[in-house]
Amino acid sequence: MRTSRRLLLRFYHDPGYDFSRVGIEYIDRGAPGDRSIVPGERILALDAQYLEVDAGTPRITYIPYHRILRILYDGEIAWERGGRSDDPGVG
Repeated sequence: MRTSRRLLLRFYHDPGYDFSRVGIEYIDRGAPGDRSIVPGERILALDAQYLEVDAGTPRITYIPYHRILRILYDGEIAWERGGRSDDPGVG
């Protein structure tokens, strides 16, 4: 199974994808339903252990990969925690 980080790296580096079309749903304690979605254009870096997210100047938020629930591309699920497919929705 492809990891969330590997899929995000593919979306980020593969010229066949537009990273601004990515959405990442993650566990965000205190948010409504303890979940939030961050759009790809707000991702500043894909570190080895976490995402760096622009949370509004001058704040940067760090989201560990283990908190990612789903990765969307064009609103469709491309990866989901506990998913059974190797690479759902990704050509």
